[in-house]
Amino acid sequence: MANFKELLVWQKSIDFVTDIYRITETFPKTEIYGLISQIRRSAVSIPSNIAEGNSRRSKPDYLQFLKIARGSCAEVETQLIISKNLGFLNEDDYLKLNQEIIEITKMLNGLINSLQ
Repeated sequence: MANFKELLVWQKSIDFVTDIYRITETFPKTEIYGLISQIRRSAVSIPSNIAEGNSRRSKPDYLQFLKIARGSCAEVETQLIISKNLGFLNEDDYLKLNQEIIEITKMLNGLINSLQ
């Protein structure tokens, strides 16, 4: 298994987290303990679980953590829709972030399939 930092899906998910943090800075401050916290936690969970699973050096453990990361992708995707519906995200930011999370999800699916 490659070191997690060499994985393109991990690198893309790190970039995604950075984008999420920058964009959620513009959300209403009343959401600091609500949607901002939730979307950031879900986003951070993606590269964190990829790294932790990879570091376990056990294929079953790795697969489990990759599936958790994939679940976090679905959480973020849902939270992006909610953010857009509430007017916290403009259409361009929503489309950019949504495209990124779809790409990360596809990459995770490919990695999971390659390990099964």
